[in-house]
Amino acid sequence: TATQVITVNPLPTVTATSPDAILCIGQSATLNAGGATNYVWEPGTLNGATQTVTPNTTTTYTVTGTDANGCVNTATITVTVNPLPTVTATSPDAILCIGQTATLNGGGATTYTWQPGNLNGASVTVSPNTTTTYTVTGTDANGCVNTATIAVTVNPLPVVTATSPDAILCIGQSATLNAGGATSYVWQPGNLNGASVTVSPNTTTTYTVTG
Repeated sequence: TATQVITVNPLPTVTATSPDAILCIGQSATLNAGGATNYVWEPGTLNGATQTVTPNTTTTYTVTGTDANGCVNTATITVTVNPLPTVTATSPDAILCIGQTATLNGGGATTYTWQPGNLNGASVTVSPNTTTTYTVTGTDANGCVNTATIAVTVNPLPVVTATSPDAILCIGQSATLNAGGATSYVWQPGNLNGASVTVSPNTTTTYTVTG
């Protein structure tokens, strides 16, 4: 008689793990393999126990591990890729005069931060002194982040003038009041409209023109 021993080695117990298997588009995940000696990851034909990947869509990675005996086994891990939120920035009053305020509204996410000003909330009120572009950073329920911008235009106040060629009267006389620097005018007292108005005050009176 004769005997022959055939040694049968078990397959390696290959593992595939990741501390960050849920991503937003543009982020990277680290893939870790264990249980064997040599590793090849697909897709990508990546070699090594640890790999960094940046998939654009949800992807299942398969690692093939080979141990010291040449035995082979596989493991898989899915990296979930969430889309970025479509963040919006709008305002019903994005054209102001100095001293006025604008309401800025963010949409498309869950939480919002506005710059400049480090303002938090879906709706914020701003009073810029000059034309300013605001950027809102929106974060959705998955922790994914995107931005949007809106410009608030701030127009200067007009330089309104009020003059009269005959500002010193006797009772019963009239004076012509002339306004300039704007487009339309209202005079008080009297609620008089126009760039040039005639008044006949009975006492010394200060007239205010709103242009």
